[in-house]
Amino acid sequence: MLRWVTASAVFVSGLVHLWLWWFDGFAEIDVIGPLFLLNAVAGVVLAVATVASRHWLPLLASVGFGAATLGAFVVSTTVGLFGVQERWSGAPVWIAAVSEAVAVLAGGLALVTESREVRSSRSGVELEQRTS
Repeated sequence: MLRWVTASAVFVSGLVHLWLWWFDGFAEIDVIGPLFLLNAVAGVVLAVATVASRHWLPLLASVGFGAATLGAFVVSTTVGLFGVQERWSGAPVWIAAVSEAVAVLAGGLALVTESREVRSSRSGVELEQRTS
């Protein structure tokens, strides 16, 4: 379930960035425009990879995606990023920020939970092999 929450969060963040790129003029901004489009594509790719694979790497990438995207937005609201100064206002901003925070938290929790499950199953196999 945590994988689905993580995947949904990065997908929503990607969709918000695509919306802003396509409809709100971000496509016209140097550097930021291509980064928003890259973010949209990455959000979709990571969402699919996170649910399609049981490997830990897509989860880690989703956590990094959420942290980097949210971090970039915080920088853009404080000192500016590539000449763009943003504000904490509007639905897209809050939807993206919440979804990125969820990606970090749910993805991190999924990584911890799944690594415990793997260790536990390995311990059970080792115990079974010793008793045989």
